[in-house]
Amino acid sequence: MARLNYLELPVGDLAGAKAFYAAAFGFDFTDFGPSYASTMSGDTDIGLQADVPEQTAAALPVIDVADLDETEAAVLAAGGILTRATFAFPGGRRFHFRDVAGHEIAVMQSA
Repeated sequence: MARLNYLELPVGDLAGAKAFYAAAFGFDFTDFGPSYASTMSGDTDIGLQADVPEQTAAALPVIDVADLDETEAAVLAAGGILTRATFAFPGGRRFHFRDVAGHEIAVMQSA
């Protein structure tokens, strides 16, 4: 079953954001290069995206699905608009779309 499993936040200061979430909530982050870090709890994790060209305009919810290609077809058939074609990332593949209300959402399939 599809489920929300990740929330990616655009940040201007990666070190500052990591320090804030560590101090406020005790979160530990794993760095994935100089501009990205993520919690790795295995539940609903948080990613911090400091690479400006890769950032979305707002928080990006990520839905985990069993079949990425089938889900993309269903999203498009339901009226979603593709905003980023499928790409690979550490842990799987994903695409981004805008729903009928204009929200950008990502869909991923774990590797």
